[in-house]
Amino acid sequence: MKIQSKQPDTGTTIFTVMSKLAGDYGALNLSQGFPSFNCSEKLTDLVAFYLKKGMNQYAPMAGIQPLREIISQKTFELYGVNYHPDSEITIVSGATEALYAAVTTIVHEGDEVILLEPCYDSYTPAITLNGGIPVYITLSPENAYKIDWELVKSKISEKTRLIMLNTPHNPTGTVMSREDLNQLAEIVKDTDIFIIGDEVYEHIIFDEHEHWSLLRNPVLKERSFICNSFGKTFHVTGWKVGYCLAPKQLTEEFRKVHQWLTFSTVTPIQYALADFLKDPDNYLSIPKFYQDKRDKFLDCIKGSRFSYTPAQGSFFQCLNYQNITNENDFNLAVRLTKEIGVASIPVSVFYHQKNDFKILRFCFAKDDETLEKAGEQLLKL
Repeated sequence: MKIQSKQPDTGTTIFTVMSKLAGDYGALNLSQGFPSFNCSEKLTDLVAFYLKKGMNQYAPMAGIQPLREIISQKTFELYGVNYHPDSEITIVSGATEALYAAVTTIVHEGDEVILLEPCYDSYTPAITLNGGIPVYITLSPENAYKIDWELVKSKISEKTRLIMLNTPHNPTGTVMSREDLNQLAEIVKDTDIFIIGDEVYEHIIFDEHEHWSLLRNPVLKERSFICNSFGKTFHVTGWKVGYCLAPKQLTEEFRKVHQWLTFSTVTPIQYALADFLKDPDNYLSIPKFYQDKRDKFLDCIKGSRFSYTPAQGSFFQCLNYQNITNENDFNLAVRLTKEIGVASIPVSVFYHQKNDFKILRFCFAKDDETLEKAGEQLLKL
């Protein structure tokens, strides 16, 4: 029997490819975005407590009440913005589910979705699987990946249904500003365009930059799905637990999709997170922790032939290698994994036309020993 593929151009993700290559060659894996250190023992103790307490059956479809309530409280305390825990907050099985559910909620056959690339690789498949048409706007390192809002405005048509944004940004490490939000609000204020904000690195932001969440602008808040994840914040990417904030009307439709994707999310971990979030220091301490990691990595490659701008957020640092070689970024990433034992991600994979700006992305969410060893190897180039 023959099957007509819905994703004929989709193969194995670059993250799987490079992680496997790192394993095959015993390389330091600075490619895939996961920490190499454990989460807080307090958090694992809480999970164990709720496992043993018997909180092991289905959670409510929207998530347990205590977790939704503490997320509501946290959001208000950080940004002064209210989301009702009953009708505007949904617990999901990772931010990838939240993103897919939000796209499915909004996008119909023939709708256009504006993407600012480089962008995370799950965005385009979510759009095309729902019959949408990606409209790409290419950001370049030559102008520090700044968003040209006039260009964004020029790409809007009568078919534009959605704009997808990511801040702090993967892979570039840039962050959106208050002015970015204001300009976007001017563009969409009198339209029926919705917005999805991928904000999984909300607390991983450096050098006294602020996190300008879409929810901080009233015009954007009323039309936005804010997708977030505990995995990045608390070093537990394998738990796949996140949440989506959206106004009541949007949440009602979002939950209609969510219930057919995963219905509910792992119960004892929800209870553990609800307790863990009661102490704000558990997330307010994260920016300094990861800034120290970024600075450690940059210190380890000091004197190398790479050029770079320090990441403003996320746990990725992009390095430009044009002073070292003219190789294609994918080929170089493979060669460095095999020959010097350091795996990275070629940034061209985040562009639909595989634009090669001679940049590799390195994950610095690693223990200091790994960063030091990686630095030693990269200095040899």
